[in-house]
Amino acid sequence: MSDTTITRAQLSEAVYQEVGLSRNESADLLEAVLDEVSAALAQGESVKISSFGSFSVRSKGQRVGRNPKTGDEVPILPRRVLVFRPSQLLKKKVNDGPVSAAKAGK
Repeated sequence: MSDTTITRAQLSEAVYQEVGLSRNESADLLEAVLDEVSAALAQGESVKISSFGSFSVRSKGQRVGRNPKTGDEVPILPRRVLVFRPSQLLKKKVNDGPVSAAKAGK
């Protein structure tokens, strides 16, 4: 697995290369899409991107956890968490992708 991260700038550049919009328009388009996804999730809606996956927000109740260092019980407050479920197509693409030397045991 590589240690690289895809940034907004790289995504924007990919849109620029593939779609042919100007660099500024590509950046604006990417920001608009990310803002829409973020706003929908903040309102508790699910976001489904065909052939990619779905994002949803799940509520977790309060529970008791333990401090691993001291063993003391600590209350964990209720919160909302973001959940991503990849599509079958994305799972297949990831599983059928190129195998790195580290994965192959070499």
